[in-house]
Amino acid sequence: MIRTRFAPSPTGSMHIGSLRTAAYAYALAKHSGGQFLLRIEDTDQKREVKGSTEKIYSVLQKFQLIWDEEPVIQSHRLEIYQTAAKRLIQSGHAVSENGAVRLKIPPGETISFHDFILDHDVSWKSQDVPPAILLKSDGFPTYHLAMPVDDHDMGITHIIRSVEWLPSTPIHVLVFKNLGFDLPAIGHPSAILDPGGGKLSKRKGNVSVEQFLDDGYLPEALLNFVVLQGWAPKDNRELFTLAEFVKYFDPSGFQKSNPVMNFDKLNWFNGHYIRQKTDTELTQLVKAFVKSDISDTQITQIVSLIKDRLVKLSDFEKLASPFISPSVDIDSQLFTSSAKRSLASIASVLETTTSSKPDELNAEFKKEIERLNIKTGDYFMDMRVAIMGSKFTPPITESTLIIGIPESLQRVKNALGQLG
Repeated sequence: MIRTRFAPSPTGSMHIGSLRTAAYAYALAKHSGGQFLLRIEDTDQKREVKGSTEKIYSVLQKFQLIWDEEPVIQSHRLEIYQTAAKRLIQSGHAVSENGAVRLKIPPGETISFHDFILDHDVSWKSQDVPPAILLKSDGFPTYHLAMPVDDHDMGITHIIRSVEWLPSTPIHVLVFKNLGFDLPAIGHPSAILDPGGGKLSKRKGNVSVEQFLDDGYLPEALLNFVVLQGWAPKDNRELFTLAEFVKYFDPSGFQKSNPVMNFDKLNWFNGHYIRQKTDTELTQLVKAFVKSDISDTQITQIVSLIKDRLVKLSDFEKLASPFISPSVDIDSQLFTSSAKRSLASIASVLETTTSSKPDELNAEFKKEIERLNIKTGDYFMDMRVAIMGSKFTPPITESTLIIGIPESLQRVKNALGQLG
């Protein structure tokens, strides 16, 4: 049975690349009915950020990447690592120096392993491998010791980890071997690159999973996007739920070239998943981004008209602003040459109408268009500019009813006054 793990360090917000690693490990295990485990690598106490472990749990749960057993916490296993270090000293594979334990590198050897993601053998000459510290003088292990010990104890069969760990792999191969442990299959996905060049990093902007969520990206969209950054199915399909990703996951789909973070593509995914939501579902999702004092009913009404324009949940406030407050200054150049006649007619309809349905109200406007012999496009263009402050709006009749007849009438009168 395949057993994989996700092993983050609680040193801050989760990197989007770490989310990808977790998703790959989850899919690799679940595709074959295996198990996905979680380990918190918290032995670097100086770098640990308070509350990060709980945030790791929360983020994984939001993406439904649920682990199968109790998480392994490295700081709770110090005696186990210390015992392993003693075994290495006793067998002559490590040496104690000033309270720390250092790995001894055998001379004249070739150290190799098969990377199942890169799908080729990787090797090093032992003289090129540094004698790494395994146990620090404070009794805490380094990653080089804790990782092999934990993966053995947890029964891990496949390791998927960031490509930045590839240069350290010969150290880990030696530790596995010297402790008498079977070496799991190890794979390193390609690195996600920044559009401006180089590796995607915190120094270059937003790479935090939590920040993407706070900016209004849906978990299902972000997950769908990130799993395709370095992996592709045989049929090149793009849309995957988590269950579908697990079903169709194939390690042969890993790509050798480094993907470049494509924010336009991420926005496309997010817009797609937003439009799959019902108006009621979307109302609940955008509420966290609404600063204006409007009711759920108003939000739902507005959502129904602007859903196709939403790229992120955080866009709602800006797109909804014409419904909530009128434009103070309307650009007069946006009006057509027949604006005065159109707006006077629109005001007349709004003063007398009893219609509460878009079709009924629209019929009244069309009668006026025929009477005035004005172009339909010009008539409704002037109406959009006067009521919504823009030439490009959601359906204007429906928008008028959501804003309310009295408020819409007042906006039209204000526009007429501005035109003189």
